[in-house]
Amino acid sequence: MEKLTAAHRTLPFETWVHVTNLTNDKTVDVRITDRGPFIDGRIIDLSHAAARAIDLIGPGVARVRLEVIQAPANAAAALFAVQVGVFRDRRNAERVRADMAARYGSARLVPRQGDPPMWRVLVGAESTQDGANQLSDRIVRESGEKSAFVVRLDS
Repeated sequence: MEKLTAAHRTLPFETWVHVTNLTNDKTVDVRITDRGPFIDGRIIDLSHAAARAIDLIGPGVARVRLEVIQAPANAAAALFAVQVGVFRDRRNAERVRADMAARYGSARLVPRQGDPPMWRVLVGAESTQDGANQLSDRIVRESGEKSAFVVRLDS
């Protein structure tokens, strides 16, 4: 069974979001179950079922409007980090993690299950999204890392 789910970088898991395709005004309600998308300019990554519901299967990308319709009642206090890369080779991920930790004080590897498994490198643990945005800007400015994204840390 295909589920109406989505990935978002910073909304808490289990948040329900009303998504409107601004091209055709079709809508779908989705539950946030994952992190992403990690492509600049994109704000949400819909499951296949959700994309089909608002006619995004062909085009794949469209302008959308998001409206939070239900936040989880038990959402923990938010912490935010900056994702600077995703790697198939753990050694490459570890090399980037060590460099980022030396420059910015803290960085860690987070495994991402899949086939093949991937390793995400996350820098910092900021108490506000603004703080994480500032760290992201600093990383981009100082290291030239262009694929830095703010993500919410979830337990």
